[in-house]
Amino acid sequence: MQAYLDHGATTPLRPESLAAMLPYLTEHFGNPSGSHRVARRARLAIDEARDDMARCLGCRPGEIVFTSGGTEADNLAVLGVPASGRGTVLCSAVEHHAVRNACAARGGTTVAVHRDGVVDLDALAGALGPEVGLVSVMLVNNEVGTVQPLADVAALVRALCPGALVHTDAVAAVGWLDVAADAAVADLVSVSAHKFGGPKGVGALVVRDGARLAPVLFGGTQERGRRPGTHDVAGIVGMAAALRVATDARPLTAGRVARQRARLADGLVASIGDVRETVGEPGGAARGAPADHGGAKAASSCHLLVAGVDQEELLVLLDDEGVCASAGSACASGALEPSHVLLAMGLNPDQAKTGIRFSLGYTTTDDEIDHVLAVMPKVVERLRA
Repeated sequence: MQAYLDHGATTPLRPESLAAMLPYLTEHFGNPSGSHRVARRARLAIDEARDDMARCLGCRPGEIVFTSGGTEADNLAVLGVPASGRGTVLCSAVEHHAVRNACAARGGTTVAVHRDGVVDLDALAGALGPEVGLVSVMLVNNEVGTVQPLADVAALVRALCPGALVHTDAVAAVGWLDVAADAAVADLVSVSAHKFGGPKGVGALVVRDGARLAPVLFGGTQERGRRPGTHDVAGIVGMAAALRVATDARPLTAGRVARQRARLADGLVASIGDVRETVGEPGGAARGAPADHGGAKAASSCHLLVAGVDQEELLVLLDDEGVCASAGSACASGALEPSHVLLAMGLNPDQAKTGIRFSLGYTTTDDEIDHVLAVMPKVVERLRA
């Protein structure tokens, strides 16, 4: 049996997304920037997708900028802030590399987090100044699932640094949180289609009216000059279809997956010695987060520290048993250094190398959870022996 518990890396394509894409991969092949009827048909599909995504993300259609994925959306948000005047950028120490590295390229600064991965608001307040033009704090951490207090972050920025923009990487949040409500305080919001059942290679950045943002690519006038290039019509249509389904199904899916996550974490902690959840308590809520937040973390995230084993060896043996998991962010796969997220949370390098991420999704079944619960203790025992 195969148990695919690496939805944090990518999700299976939703049938609704594939069905929506097919006509634009075949007969409706026009370039939406043209003027004839074939082009107009493609442009209409883009406009309708923009309307649908705006409803799901809580913004106006004109505030949607289509990109090639979450990485480009994050880069556009960070690098597109005007470099003159208020050009300094801040980001939390646990951001995805797409934000963290873009911030470093701008000479920016990272802000410390607490042991649960939550941004240190006192440290953020101390870093804010008149030179800051952007603060980027992700809504949900892609590695350990921590839900960030974005409203508190935005309130601090508005109070201490008026005029600075707030960006949130919401890539790991779609499907688990009400992004339209929870990211409403942000000026810029990044999403990526393949993390909620859409195709790879397409994403979007919400740019609220009034947010000044310069392009980082140059060419045509598409996306109001903010992101030039011929639109991926099929990808955009598929992304909008997947977002509609993920948004509508979220209350039921998040509740079911949160129960599966709790059963998985509780079972592994109980059956294997020296195993603990990285964030929160097994099966429990923490920090008083709203019920649909799944406690201190997103409903989909089960990140564990397994003492006495090397994460890469553990993943190889789990793969042999048909279990797909990961050591953390897929973008850092193969990296020799320990996770920057776990180090920022106060773990030492040896501890950080014992982390394993099971990320559940809309297709996760109880049988898959049972399979992991059955094989994981044997694999860990073998490695420790």
